[in-house]
Amino acid sequence: MTEESVSFRHMKDRTQADSDILLRRRMVYKRRLPERILDHLLLLQGDTDGFLIDRLDHSLQTATRAHRDGKDEEYVVCALIHDIGDSLGSYNHADIAAAIVKPFVTPANHWMVEQHNLFQGYYFFHFQGRDRNSRDKYLAHPQYQQTVEFCEKYDGAAFDPDYEHLPLEFFEPMLNRVFAEPKYGPYAKTSNVKADVIHVAALEAIKA
Repeated sequence: MTEESVSFRHMKDRTQADSDILLRRRMVYKRRLPERILDHLLLLQGDTDGFLIDRLDHSLQTATRAHRDGKDEEYVVCALIHDIGDSLGSYNHADIAAAIVKPFVTPANHWMVEQHNLFQGYYFFHFQGRDRNSRDKYLAHPQYQQTVEFCEKYDGAAFDPDYEHLPLEFFEPMLNRVFAEPKYGPYAKTSNVKADVIHVAALEAIKA
């Protein structure tokens, strides 16, 4: 069977029928997001960048430590893909990971992923002539301590070649559930406006 395609060659000529076709095709593509995330995680394999383990093992260690410590699966999935942006975002990998998880996780966990590199800098910024306490500009933020804990107990500790982490396949069902459908933002089926408002209010309080 021939796959249906649109008729236009310029967006100004797009019709309702074209839009219906694209919506159907796009929904299939969106449902495969977990598969693409798994594929991109595998791009981290083999690259140690001077560390004792490669980036994939680091990601698996981080997620395994969080899981074994009793964190819920949304948090564990954030731990799993927190460095997924390393393959393309050499200078802003945390922003890439945060953009991926934003529609699917709580504003608190999104903020943790977005800021984890700054908070991780506590352990190495001073070796680069930078301020290791840069994270303290967010001392009043409600997720400050959560992000400190993430770096101290999971992300920062996940460079041990002797640590036995769980395989990627173990986390696949969690990843499928978390990325099944957006929970926040304009594409969410149910409203999570209250959580977003609280998060924005916290940020505005810090800026004031």
